Order: sequence, then C-alpha cells, then structure tokens
Amino acid sequence: MARTLSSLSWPLHRLLKTSSRFMSMSTESGQVGFIGLGNMGAAMATNLLKARGTAIVHDVNQIASQALVPKGAIVAASPGDVARLASYAIITMLPSPSIVEEVYLGESGVLQTARKGTIFIDSSTIDPGTAQRLAAESKARGCQFVDAPVSGGVVGACNATLTFMAGGDAAVVKMAEHILLQMGTHVLHCGDSGAGQVAKLCNNLILGITMGAVCEAMHLGTRLGVDPKILAQVINSSSGRSWSSDTSNPCPQVDMPGVPSTRNYEGGFACDLMLKDLRLAQHAADSCLLSLPLATSAQMLYTELSKRGLGRKDFSGIYLLPAPPP
Repeated sequence: MARTLSSLSWPLHRLLKTSSRFMSMSTESGQVGFIGLGNMGAAMATNLLKARGTAIVHDVNQIASQALVPKGAIVAASPGDVARLASYAIITMLPSPSIVEEVYLGESGVLQTARKGTIFIDSSTIDPGTAQRLAAESKARGCQFVDAPVSGGVVGACNATLTFMAGGDAAVVKMAEHILLQMGTHVLHCGDSGAGQVAKLCNNLILGITMGAVCEAMHLGTRLGVDPKILAQVINSSSGRSWSSDTSNPCPQVDMPGVPSTRNYEGGFACDLMLKDLRLAQHAADSCLLSLPLATSAQMLYTELSKRGLGRKDFSGIYLLPAPPP
C-alpha cells in the first residue's frame, strides 16, 4: 500500500513551511523530484538544488538523502511519496533496469501516486525496450515519459556539463529541457521513446572499447621504456586521442589531476556498471542480428576485473589486469 504524507521523512509541518519556496518558482517549473543518489545522481541533484533552491529526493541509502538536506532537499520516504509532492517532473537515476521498473511500477512506485501531467525523466542507462514500456505505462496514467541517459561521467555531473540523450515526444522533451539544462549543457533529441537509450548504449560501447585500447597502449609504451607522461602527451596530440586518454587516463603515472587512476580507481563510473552497459548493448545487437566482436572482447576485460572483486572500482581499473613485467 502506498504511504501517506505522514510517512515522509520530514515532519508535515516542515513540508508546509517550505511551501512558500515552491510558490516562488515559476508555474512552468513547479515541484521537481529526484530519485537515485549514487555518485552520478547525488551530483546531479546537487546542481538541481543550486538552480531551484529545493527539490524532493529519495534514495534507499538514507545517508545519501540526508546529505542533501542542508542544500535545500526535502527527503521523501518512498518513490511514491516523491510523486505525491513533485507534480511537475521527477528525475530518476538508477543502476539497473529491474530497479527502474520497481521504482516506476512497484507497490510504492511513482506511477501509483503520480498526478496527471507529471513528466518523468529517466536518466538511468537501461535497455530501450524497458524505456518504451515505461513510456507506455506513463501515458496510460496520463503522465509523460522521457528517457534521457547522460554522458559526461561524475566530473560532468559535478560541473553540470552533462549531455542528455533524450527519447520521446519532441514537445515533451522541450518541456523537460529547462530542467535538464540545470544539470547539463546539451540536450539532444534522438527520436521516439527508447532512442535516447540506443544512443547511450552506442556511446558507452565506444567508451568501454577505447578504455581497453588506451590501457593496452599505455602498458605497451611504458613497458618499452617511454615515459608515461610523454606517451600520454603524444597520444593526446595525435589521432589516438579519446576521452579515455585525455580526460580520464587510466595510467596512474600520468598523474592527471582528479581522475580515478590517481586515487586507486575509487569513485567514477564503476566497472560493474560498464559491464552492465556492454551487456545491454550486446543484447540490443542480438535483437537485430548484429555481431559486436570488439564489444565481446571488452566485456571479457571488465568481467575479469569484476571477478577479482574489483567491480566497484572505476572502469579504468582494467589497467590493473595485465601481468607485471618479469
């Protein structure tokens, strides 16, 4: 059974006290909710709060939710409670298709309590089919749905420089655009429902493969005696340049400020999440009878890192896999 307002993490009088803050917003914006406060979601929600002053948030990790209270967040006890209060739009940023479906369709899901006209924006990376089903379920309940996965990583989420790849009705994407631009710099409409997810899977397919290539090149060059900083400078000034080489180089000796390789591969985009995305891409390719041999090879690398108990490390941690020199 869906919870009542009295079950919200904040006392009701605190919610009423903040209503004046909501009233100060334009009628176009209204109340906005955010569900899923992991590495990416917490940074995105923080920028949303900076832009709007307040938002209704929820995460299964109460520590993550409470950390945003000093920044203006109102913590709700369940996804359904977020939907009770966030009448204009709700953003979700979750780790897997099954969790996304539970948050939307579960007993305490947002679609159980959402008001008609609410815009749902799912920035998780999931399979296109799930996005299309959720769009249909939302429409059946008088709501709107946009699949809007992101590119830019944790750094982009922190700096509000994300790119959103949006799938859905063009008019609804336009309605959601001003909210997305509070967390990013580009909103690209990719087509109908599910198209944003297709574009994201293609992007992460390239990312997962190129990170493997950069790791191999850095190992080869340094093993043969080239200084890693010089090697990185050469690559980043040449045709081998990529995000994996010039923005998040996997070699610790390059000593690129602020990237996971300089902090034992902590933080960033987890290996297990990259592995999930590559599997989703493979599943999509299977559905249209397309072979992805490079993706298959990349999956083997991330699977090996995960088997070693390092699945929560940044995906650039595959740099740790090659055997040390004799």
